[in-house]
Amino acid sequence: MSKSKLHQMKPQDIVVLAKIIAMGNDGYIQMLLAQTLFMSQSEISSSLKRSAYAGLLINKGNEVERKLFFEFIKYGLSYVFPVHPGPLVRGTATAHSAPPLELEFVSDEKYVWPYAKGYSRGQSITPLYPTVPQAAILDENLHELLSLFDAVRAGRAREKNRALEILEQRLC
Repeated sequence: MSKSKLHQMKPQDIVVLAKIIAMGNDGYIQMLLAQTLFMSQSEISSSLKRSAYAGLLINKGNEVERKLFFEFIKYGLSYVFPVHPGPLVRGTATAHSAPPLELEFVSDEKYVWPYAKGYSRGQSITPLYPTVPQAAILDENLHELLSLFDAVRAGRAREKNRALEILEQRLC
């Protein structure tokens, strides 16, 4: 594998950064990240290295560079990790179908991450990482952040713009 490929961002990197922010502080323990995101410690370690290389982690990798992360979400997320709604499935609500947007946008089109233990039914949205539905159940703040990211990835202009307003308040 070429050295440049080792530094290319992956979708799980967005999930890891969101979890660090959702934890309410920028100090984190890799083992706890691995356990709560249902990822291996080596995946977490590699993710943190890629994020540090990209400048999304600062202060020796201990803190998320929130403004830069927001800029990436705003201008790059939907192009780097695009998603299109799929078939109707059971799952966990996301995008405009989940908090904090669900009360602002009334829609017959529900979006969900496919998950057999989910409580909603709607069009499937591929999560940024396969274990996102499990991790989101454990952490309401993470669920909201990832749902807002999905509104940016899959939403129409109104949903996307509102999600970005909320994300700017939370991240910057």
